[in-house]
Amino acid sequence: MSLPIPFLTIGLLMASNIFMTFAWYGHLKFKTSGIVTVILISWGIAFFEYILMVPANRIGHGHYSAAELKTIQEVITLSVFAVFSVLYLKEPLTWNHFVGFGFIAAGAFFIFHKWA
Repeated sequence: MSLPIPFLTIGLLMASNIFMTFAWYGHLKFKTSGIVTVILISWGIAFFEYILMVPANRIGHGHYSAAELKTIQEVITLSVFAVFSVLYLKEPLTWNHFVGFGFIAAGAFFIFHKWA
C-alpha cells in the first residue's frame, strides 16, 4: 500500500527541509569551527536534502503545479525553521515574526485558492 501523492510529497518535503535547515543554520552554534569545515559539513547534510527534495517535486508535480510545490516548500521551510530557531538556536520568536508568518500564510492562501 502506497501513500497518496499529497502525503508522500509533503512528507518528503518536510524531511528534506529538516536536513536543509541544519545545513544552512546548524553551524551557527559552532562559531569556533573554520568556515571551510562548516561549508563541507553543510554540503554533506544538503546532499541528503536533495535526495528527498528532488523526488518530492517529481512525485508531486502533476498533482500540484510548480508554483504550488514551491509554496508548500516555503511554508514547510518557515515552519521547520521556526521550531529549529526556538529549540536548537534558543532564539525566541516575537510578535513581528508572527505577523510576517501571517502574511506568508495569506500569500499561500492565494496561491492555492482557485478563482472562478
